[in-house]
Amino acid sequence: MQIWENDALALSTAIERGKLSAAELMRATLDRIEAVNGPINAVVSLRDGDALMAEARKADDSPRNGWLHGIPMAVKDLANVKGLTNTMGSPIFADNVSEQDDLFVTRLRAAGALIIGKTNTPEFGLGSHTYNPVHGVTRNPYDTTKSAGGSSGGAAAALACRMLSVADGSDMMGSLRNPAGWNNVYGFRPTWGTVPSEPVGDMFMHQLATSGPMALNPADLAALLDTMTGPDARQPHGKPHVFTAPMLASPVPQQRIGWLGDWGGALPLEVGINDISEAALRQMEDLGHLVEIIPAPFDADDMWESWITLRSYSVAAGSLALYEDPEKRKFLKPAAIWEIERGIAMTAMELHKASLVRSDWFRRTTDLFEQVDVLALPSAQCWPFDAEIDFPKEIAGVSMDTYHRWMQVVTPASLIGLPVVNVPIGFGENGLPAGLQLIGPRGSDGRLLQLAQDWHGATDWPNQRPPQFG
Repeated sequence: MQIWENDALALSTAIERGKLSAAELMRATLDRIEAVNGPINAVVSLRDGDALMAEARKADDSPRNGWLHGIPMAVKDLANVKGLTNTMGSPIFADNVSEQDDLFVTRLRAAGALIIGKTNTPEFGLGSHTYNPVHGVTRNPYDTTKSAGGSSGGAAAALACRMLSVADGSDMMGSLRNPAGWNNVYGFRPTWGTVPSEPVGDMFMHQLATSGPMALNPADLAALLDTMTGPDARQPHGKPHVFTAPMLASPVPQQRIGWLGDWGGALPLEVGINDISEAALRQMEDLGHLVEIIPAPFDADDMWESWITLRSYSVAAGSLALYEDPEKRKFLKPAAIWEIERGIAMTAMELHKASLVRSDWFRRTTDLFEQVDVLALPSAQCWPFDAEIDFPKEIAGVSMDTYHRWMQVVTPASLIGLPVVNVPIGFGENGLPAGLQLIGPRGSDGRLLQLAQDWHGATDWPNQRPPQFG
C-alpha cells in the first residue's frame, strides 16, 4: 500500500509510533498532488514544496501536539489561512492574502495539522458546482467531464484522489453532502452551533451555514469533528463540546429509518437515484435496522419559499458592500447578484413569515423523531452533470426555476440546523457515485456517525471503488 492510500487516523498512528515520519508523508502528499491534481484541479494555492518539507521536518523534531501532528491539510478557499490567499473564487479577492487564521484553522493547527494550501470552491460558495474565474473548474475523479459538486467540491475530489486524507468543508445548502455523494466519500454537516463560525458581524440572525468535516471513513469524520467542535466565548449559540470519536467504539443500536424518497412527488429525481437509494436502505435493513416509508411530512413549496427567503437575506447581508461598489459589482456572478437583490428587496414581515414556516417545520420534526430515529433522503436529485455547464436546467423533465432548485433535497435539514451525514452508496449504471443523507434530530451527531460507521463496516465504498485515476 502506498503512503497516500492510508486514512488519516492510520497515518496519525504510524507517525505516533515512529513508523512514518511527517517528512515522508509530506513528500508522498506532494508527489500525489503533482501526479493527479492537474486535470482534477481540486487543490489550489499550493504552498512552496521546500517550505512545506521544512515544516514537516520541524514537526518530526517537535513534541506531538495532537492527532493531526504532521498530517497535511488543505483548507476550503472560503476560510482564512494566515499568509495564503483567500480568493473565495472571486476576481475581487484574487490577491487577498489573509492576515490571520479563522477559528477552526487555529484549532487544526493546534492539533498538529500542516496547512499546505486551499481546496477549490465556487465563487463565494454559491452553487453546488465548483467552478470560478480565479481557479477554474474542479472535475469529478470518476469522470473528468463531470462536476465534482460543491461548494466543497475541491475538498471532496482531493479526498477521492487521496491527495488529502481528511478535509474541512462548509455547508449551507448541501455543500458537505452533495460533493461527498458525487465523489464517493463521507461528509458531515453537524448540528448547527457545534462548530462555531467567525466571531464577526451579526451572530444571532443567520443560522443556515456551518463548517464540518469530510473524510474517507466515519472514524476520521468523528476525529476531525472533535477537533473543530467547541464553543467560542465570543459567540452566543455555541454547544457544549461532546466528543463523538469515542462513541464509534460502541455499536449503534437498531435504528428506525424513515425514507422520504421524492417527498411525495414534490422532488424530481433523475432515473436511477431512487433505485440506488432504496437498494442502500435494503442493505441497512440487512444490518438490522428498520426502514419505513414516510409520507411527505411538510409542504415542500412552503419550505422552499422559506429557504430561499432566508438564504437570500443571509447572502445579501454578507455581500451587500460588494454590490454597492459599482467596480466590484461587475465581477459578481449572476447568482450572487440575484441573491443580493432579492435580499435587499425583502420586508421585515417577509422574513418573519419565512422564519415562522421554519419554526413550523422544526416543530413537525419533533413529532417525526418520536416515530423514527433517522430520516433518509438522496444527497442529490441528479447524477454528476457536465462540468462545462453552470447548473442543470431540468431534472426528469421538470424545469429548474433557480440556479439552486436542483438541490432542493438538502433544504429540510439545512433550514433548521439538523445534523446530516452523507454516506456513499455505490454507483449507477453510468459509473458515477451517489450518496444518501441520514438526518437526525439536533444533538444526535454521535449517533449518526455510529450509524455511518456501521454502514462503512459493511460496505467501505471509498476503498472498494476508488477512482481509477493517476
